[in-house]
Amino acid sequence: MKKLSLIIGLLLFSFSVLMAQSIESKIREFAKREYPSDTKMQTYVYNKQMSAYRYMQTVSDSEVIKIATREYYNDYAMQQYTYNKQLAAKNYMKTVSDREVKQFSLRQYPNDFSMQKYTYDKQLGAKNYMNSVTNYSAKTKAVRKYPYDYSMQKYTYDKLAY
Repeated sequence: MKKLSLIIGLLLFSFSVLMAQSIESKIREFAKREYPSDTKMQTYVYNKQMSAYRYMQTVSDSEVIKIATREYYNDYAMQQYTYNKQLAAKNYMKTVSDREVKQFSLRQYPNDFSMQKYTYDKQLGAKNYMNSVTNYSAKTKAVRKYPYDYSMQKYTYDKLAY
């Protein structure tokens, strides 16, 4: 039994060494493709990508990881950037208070927290704007045309009122 445990341990260690070598090789090739004739930039890209790869190994939000890796399968620096941006937006969306606008944003972009945040902010600003307008004829037409989209209501109102 001890011998089997030792063999399994050695196999796992060997596998992890091969994976590390594979990732390093993959990142070296990525750097060479980015800068085929500039070894300094290759080194810079390699170091940046390796750092981002190590970072991505430490993150824990699987939903956000999926977004980042789906968008940038072979670019760990962009995965890191996207992960951080998406995670911040996901956390932001947990704190928003306007349920109607939040639901609109979630329906528009169910799998993209960054776009949910963008849409929420844009819609909320437009909703507040539409609540303050004074040309009720233009407002009525805009609301009738786009009953659930405040941004389009604002756009339509501005065209009709001015």
